[in-house]
Amino acid sequence: MHPFHAFCRRSLDEIRAQGRYRSFTPLAKQTGRFPMYTREKDGKTTEVLVWSSNDYLGMGTSPVTIEAACEAAREMGAGAGGTRNISGTSPLHDALEAELADLHGKEAGLLFSSGYASNQATLATILNSAPAGDDNPWHVFSDAKNHNSMIAGIRGSRAVRHIFRHNDVGHLESLLREAPAAAPRLIAFESVYSMDADIAPIGALADLAERHGAMTYLDEVHAVGMYGPGGGGVAEREGVAHRIDIIEGTLAKAFGSHGGYITGSAEVVDYVRSTAAGFIFTTALPPMVVAAALASVRHVRRTPELRARLFERAETLKRRLDAAGLPRMASPSHIVPLHIGDAARCREVSRELLEGFGIYATPINYPTVPRGAERLRFTPTPLHTDAMMDRLVDALGAVLRGDEAGSPRTRSWGGTRAA
Repeated sequence: MHPFHAFCRRSLDEIRAQGRYRSFTPLAKQTGRFPMYTREKDGKTTEVLVWSSNDYLGMGTSPVTIEAACEAAREMGAGAGGTRNISGTSPLHDALEAELADLHGKEAGLLFSSGYASNQATLATILNSAPAGDDNPWHVFSDAKNHNSMIAGIRGSRAVRHIFRHNDVGHLESLLREAPAAAPRLIAFESVYSMDADIAPIGALADLAERHGAMTYLDEVHAVGMYGPGGGGVAEREGVAHRIDIIEGTLAKAFGSHGGYITGSAEVVDYVRSTAAGFIFTTALPPMVVAAALASVRHVRRTPELRARLFERAETLKRRLDAAGLPRMASPSHIVPLHIGDAARCREVSRELLEGFGIYATPINYPTVPRGAERLRFTPTPLHTDAMMDRLVDALGAVLRGDEAGSPRTRSWGGTRAA
């Protein structure tokens, strides 16, 4: 047996010992009943109330998306059949790219197989280019809490990397001043940071970029569909989208479908389309997925009440957690984190909620967050009711106050269909 097998065993044993081993929880989404799921275990089916879905608006089970997907599948089949260069591009792909460009006020858009792929491929492609000559590489300035997909794209380039402290405009400015004046520069950051649930000062970052001649790359993955008058993200809400060079997003969260994208000027998007290996050599999104996304984007853009309901639900949950004296972490966004502070205990709390109360909340552990900052992450949607919130707060109180008493308390939950 190759030594790598023994290395894998040792590494996995260490991860388990640290309480960081990740197991999938088998849950089946219920169309028409979201956020209720079903769970099969030991030959029994129970219902589970899910609080950790990134289907932020519930569009993944909406008739709007489902019917569009079914119609496209009947007309065009299940798969795309290849890359868009090999198998051609459908009118749906072109229409969705145009819709997304319009959503962000940009000239063009480009679809990718996922949000991860769009970040990795686009950043690597841009930062490996040589607009100032081969001997003058890009200098990229990346927020310390950027997503792994952005980090992967940056590391996959020959750019000189600078990491600025999270949302620290002053630190970024000092790094920009130190960089060579003739070097091409790019500032990469997110709008809503999904683990800490905070929001970037996009206007101030755009100011710096303009003063120092830098391009801006904004990941709006956890904001598209939810922020701004039309769901164009935090940059739209703040009125600064036109000052951002490239806006990246996903179709797999608030829009309830799948895929990622970038939007920007026609020349930049066409350059990425023509040179990014992560686009050129990847099979195109299936037409039925694109149809679902297109229908969802159009619906969400013209339905501001969805956004209003989302934020009302998030603020209501925050108030209820605070009133119960539970350790909620500060959050100006729709994401509601609850501090636990230990990896093994975080997993145990999640397990107790599921097994004792039929509630699923994902444990967020290192390396996703720093050691000591382990947490549960709640994402209330427009479909989470007051009764569901009562159930969550009661369950958390029982589990966490059981911690304080030294004996965790749970009760059996019968899996009834009541919220």
